Amino acid sequence: MAANTSQEYDAVLAVCKSLFIKKTNDYGTAWRILRPQSITDQLFIKAQRIRTLEEKKVSKIDESITSEYIAIVNYCVIAMMQLQLTETDPYELDSAVVENLFDGQVRTTKQLMMDKNHDYGEAWRDMRISSLTDLILMKILRVKQIEDNQGATLASEGVHANYQDMLNYAVFALIKLKVA
Repeated sequence: MAANTSQEYDAVLAVCKSLFIKKTNDYGTAWRILRPQSITDQLFIKAQRIRTLEEKKVSKIDESITSEYIAIVNYCVIAMMQLQLTETDPYELDSAVVENLFDGQVRTTKQLMMDKNHDYGEAWRDMRISSLTDLILMKILRVKQIEDNQGATLASEGVHANYQDMLNYAVFALIKLKVA
């Protein structure tokens, strides 16, 4: 049975987006107050919890690994939207505006995934989910270093590309976890 990565990706993103839009309706865009470093730290907390659960195999709170990967997807989108928005943009954004911003970030990130997937031959399908977790953690540490260097890099891609990679790794994990 041949996999259709594009359809699986879209199905996973539909789950993530649905939750994101529901939370936007519940909470508004309170995330607009977050500085980039705070979003990075939130991503770290989520990824570290996944790694801890993978190692300990026991959860003491009622949030699954799946829900944490969904949170990583959505926090990556928040991070990319925050990079796109400016200080002159309002903190409270209309839900239709948020949905358009969300879709735009996901569209460019999916295209990057499709291009890389072509070049790497869908190697992620043979990876362990725990390796995807580790790659996300590594990308988070890279972003933290770039942030500590005030965005300066000598030979590396910037934070936006790292957020895109983290989002795509989280989607791969969710596909492997059969979320959609």
